[in-house]
Amino acid sequence: MGGIISGIFNMGSFIGVIFILILFFSSAFRIVPEYQRLVVFRLGRLWGSKGPGLIIVIPWIDRTLRVDLRVVTLDVPVQEVITKDNVPIKVNAVIYFRVLDPSKSMVEVEDYIMATSQLAQTTLRSVIGRAELDDVLSARDKINMELQQIIDERTDPWGIKVSAVELKELELPEGMKRAMARQAEAERERRAKIIAAEGELQAAEKLTQASETMERSPMTLQLRYLQTLREISVDKNSTTIFPVPIDLIKPFMQRNEQKG
Repeated sequence: MGGIISGIFNMGSFIGVIFILILFFSSAFRIVPEYQRLVVFRLGRLWGSKGPGLIIVIPWIDRTLRVDLRVVTLDVPVQEVITKDNVPIKVNAVIYFRVLDPSKSMVEVEDYIMATSQLAQTTLRSVIGRAELDDVLSARDKINMELQQIIDERTDPWGIKVSAVELKELELPEGMKRAMARQAEAERERRAKIIAAEGELQAAEKLTQASETMERSPMTLQLRYLQTLREISVDKNSTTIFPVPIDLIKPFMQRNEQKG
């Protein structure tokens, strides 16, 4: 009886050992995809980043954290900012960044996504606050570049690379919208008046040239007069009264005087 119990106990111990070994080896293997890295801490100390592929770690001794290397699209919430020329506006943005150094992203900062988001919000308020409204509206590329450089420089110690920052929406007060609409309308009217004045100037110059040509050749004036009569005579249903220039009939009058 004692031998049977001893055998069962030994069999149970053997199965237990096998189960522990299976659990040990199953916990020792990690499969890391191409777009991730495995940051390993051995007894609390940074061991490095591993992957991609099959990674072997020591269970219960190594602690692992997965870091995604793909580009993160982060939406910066709407920020209320007063521009340099004292105009209150609401603006938001989107930031694109990715992790270049997985070890730094885990060691140097607690939550790199939250930290980058907060840094982007403060930087957005700071940069917009130093710019005038016209620059915000017309020089977005310049502001985007400045935001990208500042955020990228400050996140570099965290192993983060900011690839782009884009302003998304800009909301203006209603009064400012009406003022800008009036300004745009006045600008269009100014351009229309300038164009009309330039047209009048060109027309006057051409008329001056024409009058000088006719002055050098009096027959040109008569030909132009006859051409005008021909153009008027096209419409047969209208009656046109026109003066006859003295120069046109003066030769006939002189001929009659000579005969008389």
